[in-house]
Amino acid sequence: MMKWFLFLAAFLPITPTMAEVVNSVSNCSEFLLEGSPPQIPGIIENGVIKDQNRYKLICQTFNNKRRFLTVYDTTNKIPVFSAYKFKKITAEERPNIPWMIKSQLSGDAEINMKNYKPTKDDKQATDGCYKQNNQGYDRGHLYPVFHGPEVDDKKSTYTLTNVVPQAKNFNRGRWRVMEARVKNLMEKYCINNSVIEGFVVVGALPSADKFLLRGKVNIPDKLWSAFCCYSSTKNKWLAGAHWDKNTNESEGCLPIKRGELSSVRELNQELNKELKTTSVNVFPGQNECLNNDELVKTFGKRPKEIKKEENKGGKRRKIGR
Repeated sequence: MMKWFLFLAAFLPITPTMAEVVNSVSNCSEFLLEGSPPQIPGIIENGVIKDQNRYKLICQTFNNKRRFLTVYDTTNKIPVFSAYKFKKITAEERPNIPWMIKSQLSGDAEINMKNYKPTKDDKQATDGCYKQNNQGYDRGHLYPVFHGPEVDDKKSTYTLTNVVPQAKNFNRGRWRVMEARVKNLMEKYCINNSVIEGFVVVGALPSADKFLLRGKVNIPDKLWSAFCCYSSTKNKWLAGAHWDKNTNESEGCLPIKRGELSSVRELNQELNKELKTTSVNVFPGQNECLNNDELVKTFGKRPKEIKKEENKGGKRRKIGR
């Protein structure tokens, strides 16, 4: 009997996919610039989650390797933000993998992500919330699948703790364009001693009126994205930011409509206005992310120039995300 077990075990695929809920940012600090998470009053302050019953810090892990970090809101059932380190991309194809959930959030002791419907879904969204919702919303990645450097990094983005309901035209249009633009910029400028590397944070602002997808999942009013990196060739920090309304309307917020970057400082101001506070800081670990707007000034390209670069930045998303 033992021989047969060992024989079968040798041929069975072992691909553990874990998303560990942790108590300290230090467990996943490698995905944060200078190890410091965004400062968002009432949610995470000085690296500490304020309401640990509501907000969960997740080290998103796939095949025994941590891939990125997420702060998840179990009330709105969407992530507050996902943070990741951008690296040289070696795999271009989009993986074919089922959507998974974080079973620990539903009262299961198992730390592995699972692609089954849990008996309790009061703490997170499930795939059923998105399927055939008839409201025109996709599962929209915060950590974009085509920003993943390797195949397993791309697969790790397929957790429902990394997505929010995004209006279809917005997800497949303006926001996809922004993701491709950021990819192109970082590949061109974020080079430190011949290595492509930078830090990215992507977040969502929940709707104030609690308009929920199928009565369960908050539909964000806006999405935001920021990156910062050190360029050894320029001997300085470079940064940029975007934000936009989560709607199918053709007009977006100014930075995307004009095809230009905004600064991290301007993003902080926008988030402060939306959250009615004064101390939001997306990159509190490095003040130069606020002070240097070289890319903001130089990347003021006209639409034709932008379109040419974006065509190199990633394949168009498939319908039915």
